[in-house]
Amino acid sequence: MSAPQLRRLDGTGAPAGLVLMLHGGQESSLDPVDERSASWRRALWMQRQIARRARAQRVGLWLLRYRHRGWNAGHEPVPAPVTDARWALEEARRLLGPLPVVLLGHSMGARTAVAVADDPLVTGVVALAPWLPADERVDPLAGKRFAAAHGRADRITSFGQTEVFVRRATAVAATAELADMGRIGHYMLRRVRAWNDFAITRSLTFLEEHAGR
Repeated sequence: MSAPQLRRLDGTGAPAGLVLMLHGGQESSLDPVDERSASWRRALWMQRQIARRARAQRVGLWLLRYRHRGWNAGHEPVPAPVTDARWALEEARRLLGPLPVVLLGHSMGARTAVAVADDPLVTGVVALAPWLPADERVDPLAGKRFAAAHGRADRITSFGQTEVFVRRATAVAATAELADMGRIGHYMLRRVRAWNDFAITRSLTFLEEHAGR
């Protein structure tokens, strides 16, 4: 795939906001994201599960498919999914105008969300089992809302690193929260309803709080 793609689920009438979903990936891979990508398929499944609640609040739900599966730091001046997410935000701006956006990311998608949270459209970030290394910058979250959920049995990304990141983020973010999902792993295959509920509840809450400012 030579360009990123968006799978759009839009409600009827004038939208009140947008949730942009960012799927996971790998630290290094130039393979294209296709229909067989497990990370993209997990995000697609979540999109279908939470769409009804988004539509009920007149909130669009878009899922970005990156060009490449990897973060690929060093291959390009900016990590590939960050470039793709910036493109998706420009598409939202072009098609919807200055509509508030919440970024909903899993794993690498959560890292991508944090990296692009400085876009003026973004009002908050919801991070599921995020990949947030110790040196990850928190300043893109300045003035934004941030909520993370992580399982303590995750062996792909680190609950402890997320805990530290949330503490650091409290210094700059409007709000910062960490939900302990218990002794479960990375891929959101257990407690599916809880993951889905956290994802859509926090996303809608951030949009509502923004509207009420």
